[in-house]
Amino acid sequence: MDRTTFESFKQIVYEQSGIALGENKEALVSARVGKRMRALGYEDIKQYLKHVLDDSSGQELVHLLDSISTNVTSFFREPDHFDFLGKVLADWASRGQRRFRMWSAACSTGEEPYSMAITALDSGICATADVKILATDISTRVLESSQQGEYDSRKLDGMNSVLKERHFDKVKMGEETIYRVKEPLKRLVVFKRLNLSVTPFPMRGPLDVVFCRNVMIYFDNVVRRRLLEELYRLLRPDGYLMVGHAESLTGIVSQFRGIRPSVYTK
Repeated sequence: MDRTTFESFKQIVYEQSGIALGENKEALVSARVGKRMRALGYEDIKQYLKHVLDDSSGQELVHLLDSISTNVTSFFREPDHFDFLGKVLADWASRGQRRFRMWSAACSTGEEPYSMAITALDSGICATADVKILATDISTRVLESSQQGEYDSRKLDGMNSVLKERHFDKVKMGEETIYRVKEPLKRLVVFKRLNLSVTPFPMRGPLDVVFCRNVMIYFDNVVRRRLLEELYRLLRPDGYLMVGHAESLTGIVSQFRGIRPSVYTK
């Protein structure tokens, strides 16, 4: 991939998703675009770039962003966030709250919102409360996987057997064993496509808890500030924002108040 073509893809990705590709990402872009080109039968990368730009439906742009966006996740990743969430939900319920709204803002293949749902169910609040979790991602590919709620057994290696039996059906598919999310868990989560770089968002709020973890590292400060303003608008007073452990709001103008590492409140 020549430099000019890389810069063109870099600009398209930034303008359409807010993802700021560094100068060292040329090999990554080349590899991921190459995979999409092979699927379509293109051999010339400039012809594929023209195809993206000429596609008035916008579908190829969606496929391009699907290819570029990174989706690394696991169940109960950064587990202290879920320990904190369980305590907060139980506390709010003990004080009479009967409606809970949460958001997994970059849900990838669904492990995060389903972990939030497991935490909510196991906290006991779902028996008497109205609980809903919105899960969004820019990638249509990972959203389709999330909605199926089917996971290779290796994806659940770190989960104890009690949680597996309580929340998943073990299903044999040929030589493979998969774990399928049970309906009570699946009913708590609604999946939607959303581009976090395009504000304002269509939701009205207020939200009790937002998980926006390990996604702002791909944005520059302009997009981060805009995103944080929307998260602040949507979150209720005394609600919580969780960001990734590798992330920090230090140095970014924001109204959020830090209460512990990677946990903020309004």
